[in-house]
Amino acid sequence: MSSPASETAEKRWLRARISASLTDPVLNALVAAVAVSRIGRGVFLAVTVLFFTQIVGLSAGEAAIVLAVSSGCGVVASFLGGWLADRWSARRLTFGFEALGGLLLAAYAFAGDFTSALLLASLSGFFDSMGHSARSAIIARGFAPERRVHARAVLRTVTNLSIALGSAIGAIALALGTPEAYRAVIAVAGLLCAVGSLPLLRLTADVDAPARTRLGPQVTETGSIDTAAAATALAERKDWAQRSPWRDPQYLALTALTGIFAMQFGVFELGVPLWITRETTAPEVMVAVLLIVNTVLVVMFQVRASRGTHDVRTAGRVTLIAGGLIVIACLVYALAAGLPVWAAIVLLLIATIAYTFAEILSQAGGWGLSFELADAKRAGAYQGVFGMGFSLGALAAPLVVNATAITYGFFGWVVLAAIFLAAASGTWLIARRAAAVSA
Repeated sequence: MSSPASETAEKRWLRARISASLTDPVLNALVAAVAVSRIGRGVFLAVTVLFFTQIVGLSAGEAAIVLAVSSGCGVVASFLGGWLADRWSARRLTFGFEALGGLLLAAYAFAGDFTSALLLASLSGFFDSMGHSARSAIIARGFAPERRVHARAVLRTVTNLSIALGSAIGAIALALGTPEAYRAVIAVAGLLCAVGSLPLLRLTADVDAPARTRLGPQVTETGSIDTAAAATALAERKDWAQRSPWRDPQYLALTALTGIFAMQFGVFELGVPLWITRETTAPEVMVAVLLIVNTVLVVMFQVRASRGTHDVRTAGRVTLIAGGLIVIACLVYALAAGLPVWAAIVLLLIATIAYTFAEILSQAGGWGLSFELADAKRAGAYQGVFGMGFSLGALAAPLVVNATAITYGFFGWVVLAAIFLAAASGTWLIARRAAAVSA
């Protein structure tokens, strides 16, 4: 166990590392927004399911439908948010989406039945995903190529810290257990998410997409029709439309493969808790212990592990390493079944460490490739498509994890490991080919 002095030193080191990243005004504004809004999101995540089932009175099946539909709305919104960010001000759109999403979360406090809960969950999930994609477009335009992944890593570190704090606040409602406590905490959480959008107003127009040439008759200074200018404007519009990510097979393949690898979050959020409680002798408290281990490691190493992944070849290599690590994690999780308590605990900790570093490296590699393989002129649309793939992976994860590891035990874990390894290998091949073409 580390001493209080060493823990204090670690905290000072972490604060210094984050503070050093905030000299950039764009990153400063994004961090301020994320820090506040994700506290609210952490509160909400901690109480949502129990609020639906114990306070609103939904059945477990109805609660699952509400959450699934919300995730499904996020899939569509991921692309739409990026698409809009190529046409209008990304900073204003992000502010509007996140402020509205926060107010909709606060409105959960007034949900009283399945219909109202479904409507609010769908709308809040929709606008939250729209805001996330528009914010990704801001990152793509607001930083030099070698700084984009660093910015994403800093934001993810702050997100983890804020969600952890928000979860602790949400525990107040769980401890009190009254409808009033739940509704008050949810209202506060939603308002925090809305307030978190205010720092986005500090962003300048530099993060917006360049203005597109207007179509229509072009008039010269003498008042005559400038046919050459009109033809140039039309050609620019056609070129802009042809740069769609839907016309880019390489990027679509990258999106699909990273979306498949994103199912890793379903392994940790759904598969591991069920595996621990159903198949191992480890105490249920290990679910919380492993979550803490995961959060601490992400906070400590995400920024460091993301260095250099703006290089396509490096991004592909770290993704392949992530594939190997998650194979180890899946197999070690599987081996924890049926062992004595102490052995199960040790294996679960080893597997979680391997899983977490797979998560860290896959995120870093995915961010680097999503930026570097995108067309800079359509940054919003490309980031929207990439986010859409990630959302589809998150949506499919519970079904895939349940159909493999939870249903078939060790063999299911092997199948799951093979899926992740195949996705990582495919991503590595895409990165290798892209690096060879650009060399």
